[in-house]
Amino acid sequence: MIAKRMALLLCGALLLTALWLPQTALAAETGGLRYTISVTKFENRAGWHGQWDLGRAWGMVLTDLLNQSGRFIVLGEKDMRNEAMREQDLAGSGRTAQGAKAPVTGQLTPAQLLVKGAITHVQDTGRSGGGISIGGVTVGGGGSKAEINATMYIVDSTTGMVLASTSVVGKSTSSRTSIHYSGHGWSGGYGNFQKSNIGKAVEDAVAQGVQWMIAQLPKVPWRGEVVMVQNGSVYVNRGAREGVTAGTVFLVGTANIIRDPSTGEVLDESVDEVARLQVATVKEKLSICEVIGGDPGAISQGMMIQKQ
Repeated sequence: MIAKRMALLLCGALLLTALWLPQTALAAETGGLRYTISVTKFENRAGWHGQWDLGRAWGMVLTDLLNQSGRFIVLGEKDMRNEAMREQDLAGSGRTAQGAKAPVTGQLTPAQLLVKGAITHVQDTGRSGGGISIGGVTVGGGGSKAEINATMYIVDSTTGMVLASTSVVGKSTSSRTSIHYSGHGWSGGYGNFQKSNIGKAVEDAVAQGVQWMIAQLPKVPWRGEVVMVQNGSVYVNRGAREGVTAGTVFLVGTANIIRDPSTGEVLDESVDEVARLQVATVKEKLSICEVIGGDPGAISQGMMIQKQ
């Protein structure tokens, strides 16, 4: 029995290492920079109906795992952002008490990326149980037989273009060792759903989806803008929140956008470089940079920056 437990612990450690190393390599490849992202509720096209809203459950776990990955600035789901806008509209109407805590307009953080998709197939043929807990991770589990299929899309919020798509298949079976996370994604009445076959399959599928999304980041342009030029320093609208660190080098210049003359669709976007910046001071939402190359006098507010 002890040998079996030790074997499971070793297996869990190896699996966790396998998950950690790819993220570390990808973080280095993208310079550790983070993207703002918003999750849209997944459609349930599988025809599965139960006590729980399957699309809502998927969205909760996806939002939590994206946040835990450290590669994204995760914004509220669409319904939460809509509620925030309603509160702002109510405060703006003058019918609420006006004070420092009153919500104001013009402060919502825009999403660079959107993730959406659909659950296309669900199959549940058994029940789950067992396993050994290692910290926040459960290794093993027996008797569970469930499968869930979903299609996921990453969408550029500026152009509405689908940047990448994939299909994931989540399974919870007794025939293989599985990893299930322990996070804050499950809440309210979804606690029992987390323990069900379908709940574990959702966790498996979403974890695959997040790994896939992280793998796409080197292909997604990461850009910002100059917000002010003062006394030789250049202020840009990207800071510690976005993963910027002191010493980061940016190209700065005018945006060169090529559009299809027939449809107006953006075909390509690049920066016509006028100078290079190096981050000297990092604040939460902005960075103060020094000019290390090019023409300082050519830099102006609104110019685009991108990672070198």
